[in-house]
Amino acid sequence: MNFSSVTFAKNQNEEFYKVLRQRVSEYFKTNNISRYANASMVVKTIVMLGLYITPFILLLTIAENPWFIFALYVGMGVGMAGCGLSVMHDANHGTFSKNEKVNKFVGYIMFLLGGSDVNWRIQHNVLHHTYTNVTGMDEDIDPGIIMRFSPHEKRRFMHRFQHIYAWFLYGLMTFMWFLTKDYKQAIRYEKMGLTKTQNITFKRHIFTLIIAKLLYGGILIGLPILFTGLSFWVSFLGFFLMNFVSGLILAAIFQPAHVVPTSDYQIPDESGNINADWAVNQLFNTANFAPKAKLLSWYVGGLNYQVEHHLFPNICHVHYAKLSKIVKETAAEYNLPYHSYKTFAKAIAEHTKMLYRLGNYDEAPAIH
Repeated sequence: MNFSSVTFAKNQNEEFYKVLRQRVSEYFKTNNISRYANASMVVKTIVMLGLYITPFILLLTIAENPWFIFALYVGMGVGMAGCGLSVMHDANHGTFSKNEKVNKFVGYIMFLLGGSDVNWRIQHNVLHHTYTNVTGMDEDIDPGIIMRFSPHEKRRFMHRFQHIYAWFLYGLMTFMWFLTKDYKQAIRYEKMGLTKTQNITFKRHIFTLIIAKLLYGGILIGLPILFTGLSFWVSFLGFFLMNFVSGLILAAIFQPAHVVPTSDYQIPDESGNINADWAVNQLFNTANFAPKAKLLSWYVGGLNYQVEHHLFPNICHVHYAKLSKIVKETAAEYNLPYHSYKTFAKAIAEHTKMLYRLGNYDEAPAIH
């Protein structure tokens, strides 16, 4: 179905989001603060880039012991995921700064992760945030035939084991960005007419992808060979390990937010209508986790508050903890769900449970 033909109901719970936006706006006005990043966000940006770059510098200069070398690659993977979750994510949502040029510049951090800022904004901002968990529209729940993330997709024999093998495939996320996914997405988005939403031509998009990936691979694989004498295969294995750690962390944060038993997976009817208000669909298909885990929340860029992020993607994550009380109370007033798991471990367990249900049963009804 053409994405432009899909519409959300405008006569169901429409007052909820109107009231919620008024209350959130009043919060910023009363406290005289900006919805954009603050000084702590700038510090975090420096720290996250340091977590990613410092191990690489050590790798090129003093590392000799093989175990220390691979430990540095693991550290780079942790820093790599942190840059994506805590810095790149906000920048490409336009919430890092009031200045769009600053957002665009910081958003280029995506190239340090082996990905494409253009593809990310289309997949994440345009498709995922607009059509959250809508089968056929949200690419985040469309991993191809190898996994089943939606009850509306065909269930295959191998899916009965997906709750086990999914974790290995998750680790391949950023590695596949680097190898093939970005090129496939670029072609698909051009055919869908979505490339133009990013003010870039298809030729320029492909050219940028090729150059960026050559530089990314050349620096992260080539420089260790040049400066340390590592063999190609050792350098490539370290590069793969870094990406595997990063991909696993990213998936562990994003997947428990949507592919969980409480999600209801709206699907458009033949006319393209979805029987839910846009904001209410976010509540039905999004879950928070570990709201009291401050260190985790700091590292993952507030994405343990996914409900707040999906309702207000135009607000920097440093404000989500404060906004969560407003969102939760307003949802309760309108008798709407507010899903939140007390711990990160519980969220992971529920996601694994959902993978099992989707892999072993044709229907996986929501639990609100």
